[in-house]
Amino acid sequence: MQSVLVTGSAGFIGFHLSKLLLQHGYRVVGLDALNDYYDVTLKETRHDMLAGQPNGENFTPVIGKVEAPDLVMNLFREHEFDFVVHLAAQAGVRYSIDNPRSYLESNLNGTFEILEAARAYPPKHMLLASTSSAFGANTEMPYKETQRADHQLSFYAATKKATENMAHSYAHLFDLPVTMFRFFTVYGPWGRPDMALFKFTKAILEGNPIDVYNHGDMKRDFTYVEDLVEAIRLLMDAIPVRPMDGQVPEGDSLSPVAPHRVVNIGNNDSVHLTAFIEAIERATGIKAEKNMMPMQAGDVPATWADASLLNDLTGYQPKTSVEDGVAEFVKWYRGFYRPNAAGVDASKN
Repeated sequence: MQSVLVTGSAGFIGFHLSKLLLQHGYRVVGLDALNDYYDVTLKETRHDMLAGQPNGENFTPVIGKVEAPDLVMNLFREHEFDFVVHLAAQAGVRYSIDNPRSYLESNLNGTFEILEAARAYPPKHMLLASTSSAFGANTEMPYKETQRADHQLSFYAATKKATENMAHSYAHLFDLPVTMFRFFTVYGPWGRPDMALFKFTKAILEGNPIDVYNHGDMKRDFTYVEDLVEAIRLLMDAIPVRPMDGQVPEGDSLSPVAPHRVVNIGNNDSVHLTAFIEAIERATGIKAEKNMMPMQAGDVPATWADASLLNDLTGYQPKTSVEDGVAEFVKWYRGFYRPNAAGVDASKN
């Protein structure tokens, strides 16, 4: 049985990935700090569900911060991981404007601890989460991994781009195979309360207005979470190899000097924010009242992934439509939070 360390296992994406890996027969060690950035009860429930599902006996939860000295090193020493999927991070573009230190500690120091442990106890493959925000001020769409990404617009994005560079140096120096994946607006059941779909659905069901930034003139490559984690699972076996002659195939983001690659995971489409809101309205059966707001600092007007490299490496293409994905989220939200008939949310948080 192959073993996987999933950091951020009680988080939105980490929960779905751990669940999928358990279903496929992996042994999963899940590391999470269960911090209070959002409702801890939601995180605890996710961990409990992993332990209680079929093959749940193969899930080992570990509570702690990835940046804590020696914690990750001891886990690598004890479990001798075959794969590492590093998702733990302080997330959120807007939160990083007021709380940059938490991003420094979690995103940079945490990734350093992972890299040092992998240097001492090398896994077959390390996969580390980055973000579409790394493309920053780029306006050429769709985003390709081979485009330069030098002008990040938020400290969150800057820390994630820095982790890509940190991982490249370790891949080059110590021949550690690393894949960095850039996520594009992930959504779906068990989503984060600070994300647009959760906030919009909650407000609409409570009869409250929603804040729509840039007056609704925004587009995003919305990626359904189950598509995303299936892509990660398939990428685990797409292990990058250092090209001995320094030659990289056209369209591949493989480094010419290291077993290091960057891969977009997106739906290969860009959907207007108004269409996304309309999908929520159809799923809830309620028309949204909108507060039109200016663009927020650090945000970008559009994202759109070129996912052809993902398809070349795995044969997989995310395919869930926004209509279907939003409907699944609203179904989950209603079941988990049980908003009452009067439209008031009987939320657990």
